[in-house]
Amino acid sequence: MKHMTDCIRAIAERKDRQAFEDLFRFYAPRLKAVLIKGGAGVQEAEEVMQEAMVLVWRKAEQFDPAKASPSTWIYTIARNRRIDLLRREKRAPLDPEDPFFQNISAQPDGEQVYTEGERAQIIREYTKTLPEEQLLLVQKAFYEEMTHQAIAAELDMPLGTVKSRLRIAMRRLREQLSGEEL
Repeated sequence: MKHMTDCIRAIAERKDRQAFEDLFRFYAPRLKAVLIKGGAGVQEAEEVMQEAMVLVWRKAEQFDPAKASPSTWIYTIARNRRIDLLRREKRAPLDPEDPFFQNISAQPDGEQVYTEGERAQIIREYTKTLPEEQLLLVQKAFYEEMTHQAIAAELDMPLGTVKSRLRIAMRRLREQLSGEEL
């Protein structure tokens, strides 16, 4: 993230357009994805992302790397812009329990959420390559959250067979994923 800190400094010190372009290309799609995942519509996410990035340009000199990482600072700006937008539109009262409004430092940052989504998609694709009997067990164990014993009972299969097939499936997935850059 050193590069992003340098970009913000370049924007603050010299209004460096190339640094802002680098920052924008990196954060804009991530911000938009996090906003959508947080319940914003596509247009609302686009608007909030644009406004947040304008604020990053205008307030770059306020960034303090001792207080927050670039991503935390930028995602906080976006979160605050979304709150402002919701207030401006006078929607139903804000729900303080909405995860989007919780303390951002207690949650994974937007990059982490975005990366986890990409990782989940890759895992789903690789899962489809498993033999049918292993795929069924993986679905029951990880997607339906069934215990090994419940799976064995439901499929009328020995517990040891369930466990060994799951181990084989997980080993196979790990081997496929070891070549991926996650």
